[in-house]
Amino acid sequence: MSIKTMLFPAIEDKGNPVRDSWDRLKGTSVGIWLFNQLMRVVVPYTGSLGARVEEVRPGYARVVLRERFAVRNHLRSVHAIALANLVELTGNVAVVYACPDDARMIVAGMRMKYLKKARGKLTATSNPPIPTSNARQQFEVVVEVRDESGELVCEGTLETLVGPKK
Repeated sequence: MSIKTMLFPAIEDKGNPVRDSWDRLKGTSVGIWLFNQLMRVVVPYTGSLGARVEEVRPGYARVVLRERFAVRNHLRSVHAIALANLVELTGNVAVVYACPDDARMIVAGMRMKYLKKARGKLTATSNPPIPTSNARQQFEVVVEVRDESGELVCEGTLETLVGPKK
C-alpha cells in the first residue's frame, strides 16, 4: 500500500478522506504543510500550481497562491489558467470538505471573469452551499481571488455536481 492510499483512500471508499485528513492535520503549521504536500501527491496537476490550502471548514475554504515565475505569463502577471486552477482548487476543497461521507463531486463547468492583472500574493476564498445529502444535485460555487491590497482580480463560478458514491 502506498503512502497516498494510506493517507488519502480512494474517493469511492467510505468516509471523507479530505475532511478526515484536514481535521487530523490542521492544528499546526507542520500539519497544514503536510496536508498540502499530500494534496500535491493526490492531485499532481493542481499540485504543480504551488498553492497552499490555509483554512477549510463547512461552507468555506481559503487558499493562497504566491506569484512566482512558473505561474507567470508574458505580461509578468499570474497566468489566466493558473488563476482558473486556483479557483477550481479552492471551490473543490470547500465542497469536498462539506460533502456527506457517502457523496462525491465533480466539476461540470466553469466560468471565469478576469478583472485586473493578478500580481503578488493572491488569496482565493469560497463560501459554497453545503450539500446535506448524497442526492444528485448541482451547485454554483463562487470563488473570489483577491490581491494583497484586497482588490478583486478574478472571480470564478464552478458548476459542481454532487451525487452518491458508487
